[in-house]
Amino acid sequence: MKYLVIVAFIAILGSLAAALVYMMRGGQQDPGASAAPRKNHMARALAFRVGFSILLFVVVLVSYFMGWIQPTGLPLGR
Repeated sequence: MKYLVIVAFIAILGSLAAALVYMMRGGQQDPGASAAPRKNHMARALAFRVGFSILLFVVVLVSYFMGWIQPTGLPLGR
């Protein structure tokens, strides 16, 4: 479970970094690139980030209900 959460965080950060790269490019293309415009790359990267975040939340929630993970920390009675 720990490795799944680490992979999910890496995917979230990677998607956020990709969106940053697309935003900083500003839609500019390389001179050798094809003539087709590259639209909505930043929006797609941000959508993947939101999807990964929701998927991580659902996996943690299901894992808690199935008993695969246990909460830690201070007891509620204190």
